[in-house]
Amino acid sequence: MTAAPPPSPRLALAFDFGTRIIGVACGDTLTRTAGARPALRSSGGEPDWAAIRAAILDLGPDLLVVGAPRNMDGTPSAMTRAAHEFGVELARRFVLPVEEVDERGSSLEATAALKAARADGSRRRRVSRESVDSAAAAVILRRWFAGEGRPLSAIPTGAPAMADAADAARATSR
Repeated sequence: MTAAPPPSPRLALAFDFGTRIIGVACGDTLTRTAGARPALRSSGGEPDWAAIRAAILDLGPDLLVVGAPRNMDGTPSAMTRAAHEFGVELARRFVLPVEEVDERGSSLEATAALKAARADGSRRRRVSRESVDSAAAAVILRRWFAGEGRPLSAIPTGAPAMADAADAARATSR
């Protein structure tokens, strides 16, 4: 009996959704590496769909991965439902499979890695919010490579809607 051929490598594009900035990272299942891409802007909580479309057309991913924000205790956060709705809209607009990954701690991990790279001289530019968000998307994608993803499912219960999340984000930034 012959063994089944290994699965073909797939390209994945990951997003760290935010109401102002969306971090982006890309990687493949062969090397299982993830690299940050330029972050995308949101306006009034609305993603820049034209920029997202351009990134998808440029890179040609086989699937998309979205970070699922949760509180540290695992309960839904103010952004949980908004990020989920973003994933649903990605699936609808681009007809690609979308998976979610728990993103707890990804921004902290990304910030620490970027600051360490700056301290050891391997990164020269200052650590910006955009670079943190895209590095967090790379963390999310590495977690997906490690098997932590799940297919996008029904809207999570107990999480505020996207408009509520945008209001919450504005209130906390004051």
